[in-house]
Amino acid sequence: MKRIIFSLFVTVIFVNGIQAQNWLTDFNEAKVISEKKDIPILLVFSGSDWCAPCIKLDRNIWQSRTFIEYSKDHYVLLRADFPRNKGNQLSKEQLKKNEALAEKYNTRGFFPLVVLLNSSGQVLGTTGYKNVSPSEYIKILESLKE
Repeated sequence: MKRIIFSLFVTVIFVNGIQAQNWLTDFNEAKVISEKKDIPILLVFSGSDWCAPCIKLDRNIWQSRTFIEYSKDHYVLLRADFPRNKGNQLSKEQLKKNEALAEKYNTRGFFPLVVLLNSSGQVLGTTGYKNVSPSEYIKILESLKE
């Protein structure tokens, strides 16, 4: 019985590891990776614990298998989150980083806001929540590159 439970545990960990995304929180790190891999930065401004469209975008698009697989080779993922609940508060350092990004790329304070950037930090295009499939959302993101 212990072997079965252990095997099940290892399988769950392995499957979750395969689907995990690497959302960065440091803009400079994202720029370095973007330049090295020659892929754009996908900067997402979200209110993860209060913004209903942000939560839907995360659940329906970012966490979808389709997007996870596609994003691995096509985007450097960068999240600037602005949670409101006390239990989800960011460190002061991270909050400053996110506020600096917002001052530059989200001056109107839209949530969610998705900004596609080149490795220099220049805006290629922006979008927000769309009630579409992950494949359709990827097409929207790809159209921002043009």
